[in-house]
Amino acid sequence: MEKSLHLEIVTPDRLVLSEKVDYVGAPGYEGEFGILPNHIPFLSALNIGSLYYKAGGKTHWIFVSGGFAEVSDNKVTVLAESAERAEDIDLERARKAKERAEQRLAQAKEKLDGARAQAALQRAMARMRVRGAA
Repeated sequence: MEKSLHLEIVTPDRLVLSEKVDYVGAPGYEGEFGILPNHIPFLSALNIGSLYYKAGGKTHWIFVSGGFAEVSDNKVTVLAESAERAEDIDLERARKAKERAEQRLAQAKEKLDGARAQAALQRAMARMRVRGAA
C-alpha cells in the first residue's frame, strides 16, 4: 500500500505546489474534508479558506480561493482560482483588504455590491488566518 500522496495546487497563472505529502485537509464547499493515501477517487468544489498538508512531520498552510479538488490514484489535484502559501502572504496587505471590504459592506447599496464585498472580506480574513497558522 502506498504511504504518501502527490499534491499539486495549480492556479490559472502558475503551479503553486507539487510535493509528496502524508495528508491533505481542504475547505470543501460543504465542509472541510481530509485525504489520506489510498483514498477513494472523488471530486469536490472548494470554498474560500485554508488548505493544509502534512509532510515530514510538519504542517504547511495554503490559502485557496475557491476551485476544485480531485483525488485519484494517490494524487490530489487542486485547481484554485488563487492560492498562496502562508509564508508568501503579506499580512499588512490582507489587513488593508479586510478594512476596504468592511467599508464597502457598510456602504453597499445594491445586493451585488454587498456580495462582492462579502467575498472580498472572506478572502482577506482567510489569508490572515492562514498567515497566522504558519
